[in-house]
Amino acid sequence: MIKAMRTAATGMIAQQMNVDNIANNLANVNTTGFKKTKIEFQDVLYQNIRKAGSASSVTTQLPTELSVGYGAKAVATHRQFTEGDLMSTGNPLDMAVAGDGFFQIQHPDGSTVYTRDGAFKMSSDGTVVTSEGYHLIPELTIPEDATSISIGADGTVEVLQFGSDTPAQIGQIELARFVNPSGLSAIGHNLLVQTGASGDPITDVPTQSGLGQIDQGYLEMSNVAVVDEMVNMIVAQRAYEMNSKAIQTADDMAQIANNLKR
Repeated sequence: MIKAMRTAATGMIAQQMNVDNIANNLANVNTTGFKKTKIEFQDVLYQNIRKAGSASSVTTQLPTELSVGYGAKAVATHRQFTEGDLMSTGNPLDMAVAGDGFFQIQHPDGSTVYTRDGAFKMSSDGTVVTSEGYHLIPELTIPEDATSISIGADGTVEVLQFGSDTPAQIGQIELARFVNPSGLSAIGHNLLVQTGASGDPITDVPTQSGLGQIDQGYLEMSNVAVVDEMVNMIVAQRAYEMNSKAIQTADDMAQIANNLKR
């Protein structure tokens, strides 16, 4: 009976982690550029009582095994990089990547981090920064006398300056992509960092080397589907209840055995 309790307990722990992950997805349903995650599970050790293929007599063998499993465990968090819907904002510094690729950001510790959040702002000196004040890579500075900003699909940045009728190119946006984007590690603030599993970044201008294009005046919304997450939550809740019921049943059976009289 103790084995059943321990096995069901692993199921409850697994479903609790599943609900925690679903809650995080739902909490970020309006987070720009957020990519939903999914918990992946595996079964754990088995007690093999009889192995398949063992001899059952001189001339016969067992066609199947007799074994008992010991529950489940969480083994991975898979981040799904399907594209979210694009929302028009009209802000010239808002950018969405239509296709593969990440914006490159200069972290305060000097490292390069990556994001799909294109809600950029302008600092006091005209530098294009994130909502946290982190600089875009390559650095982009808007002239003080700029009257309009135009960002092409290929990342070319042009401005129209006061007193001029001809746009001037002031910079070029570059994107990065990874062979295994699911290997990137989230650090909060809509930022991801490179790991050994993600591979090295492949950088180039938008529309080149398999990278997507830039859509100016748009933001990519979260790819979380509320209905799907609610369904997943109900399934996880029912599985949690069934595992708790298994513990109660095992406890009842143990009480029956303990109350046996000769």
